[in-house]
Amino acid sequence: MAEAATAPQHWVRRATRFGAFAGLMALAACVSGPRRGTTPPPPPPPVVETPRPVGPELPEDQNRHRIALLVPLSGPNAGVGQSIANAANLAVLDTGGKRIRVTFYDTAPGAAAAASRAVNEGNKIILGPLLAENVRLVLPVAQKAHVPLISFSNDTSVAGNGAFIMGYTPAESIDRVVRFARSKGMTKFAALAPVGTYGRRATNALLRSVESAGGQVVAMQMYDRSKGGLASAIAKIDSAPYDAVLIADNARNASGAVTLLRKEVPNAKVLGTELWNTETGIASMITLHGAWFASVSDNLYRQLAAKYRVKYGTGPYRIASMGYDAVLLVSRIAQDWRVGADFPMARLLDQGGFTGIDGPFRFRSDGIVERALEVQQVGAGGLTVVSPSPAKFGE
Repeated sequence: MAEAATAPQHWVRRATRFGAFAGLMALAACVSGPRRGTTPPPPPPPVVETPRPVGPELPEDQNRHRIALLVPLSGPNAGVGQSIANAANLAVLDTGGKRIRVTFYDTAPGAAAAASRAVNEGNKIILGPLLAENVRLVLPVAQKAHVPLISFSNDTSVAGNGAFIMGYTPAESIDRVVRFARSKGMTKFAALAPVGTYGRRATNALLRSVESAGGQVVAMQMYDRSKGGLASAIAKIDSAPYDAVLIADNARNASGAVTLLRKEVPNAKVLGTELWNTETGIASMITLHGAWFASVSDNLYRQLAAKYRVKYGTGPYRIASMGYDAVLLVSRIAQDWRVGADFPMARLLDQGGFTGIDGPFRFRSDGIVERALEVQQVGAGGLTVVSPSPAKFGE
């Protein structure tokens, strides 16, 4: 069951199974029939819930766990937040919603206030918030109540101490594509990255990955996003020969950079980051044809997006899959989590991981997500998988 705390109406819908997600539904409860040759026991009498108030609006559940989803439902990021909430609602429907009740809280008026309300209304785990600055505001409230949170941020600096992040991190993406490039014989790497937090993290990740993979970073330049700034940075790295160059920017900006790069270094392999997977029309960017980047698989996401369009009349943001997967994860743990007890945080550290729309994932002890990524190549016909992701960890 999913509901919006910002509105008086409650959303109650009968669960519907969808064949496209049959594999993922293994995460939901499995009910086995009676043993062969025995008489099944009579069905138990129906459970009649007697709601008792735990807050100003919400009744107390006797048979469901309370799960809070904190996302922006108003303001400039409302579209993204609503997309995550809609995908979470689809996950509740797909898994049946018999063990969990998901309530949406709007972080736009104030993330800390939303968290306080969620905790006071009996929620035992928080999914969200979206932005790293909001994680910093929500975490003290959650810690005081012994409520963990699973954020959709990719900022690793906010992970830990009860905060887990699901966001696609540049470090993972870069490490995956660097190791693939090394497997193809590339040894010398260069990098272009925009000035700012993302650029710094991307270049640091490249240095670590290349060193770990036995390669060498021969040139690295930061640039401001102006034509002159980019041209100047490219001129500085052209003096060093390299086999591959990482452009740690979105696909559209990377495409412009490659146009300048090809004048001096026509044969270097272009590498991108996870940002490219959110770019529409990437196949039309001719300068990126042949480039590689690592990201989560889109196979199941395309099915989710199709179902989302039928349900809501529009397409989701790519990040919406994390809302679906977060609910799927909690639904799995809820099978043997006693209603009313604190959320079993240790279960989030299961080294076997979890499976969702974005493929296998698990959390490290520091709260940072690990994902099984594939390497894709950009071409005229779209994206081609040149190195599939493993089906599970350890493969």
